[in-house]
Amino acid sequence: MKQSPVLTADSPFAAKAVSFPVIIKSGEIPEEYLTSDYIMHQFVERLVHYILSVPQGSFSMSELGKLLEIMDPTHQVLFFKRLKENSPSSLKQFAPLYYGFMAEFDSLLFT
Repeated sequence: MKQSPVLTADSPFAAKAVSFPVIIKSGEIPEEYLTSDYIMHQFVERLVHYILSVPQGSFSMSELGKLLEIMDPTHQVLFFKRLKENSPSSLKQFAPLYYGFMAEFDSLLFT
């Protein structure tokens, strides 16, 4: 029987499971994800795919908003950019969050 690989602290981020339901509910991003721009970029990419794949009601917009507030502004922009690229129609669902965050940035970023 084939044994599955054991993930250690040294395993690459891409190989680790991320508990998005817990992270979104707690509104806290684990410290090890915040240590590197690359890891946060990967976290945001995976977060977008997670929120687009779970049923509506799995999280609230305020919970997601609190999580986004923790992120560096460049990662906030990346989040909405990837959301728009992966599911343009989803911006209707996320409009209150989108416009709330986008109001903070220069309008030229989003043209």
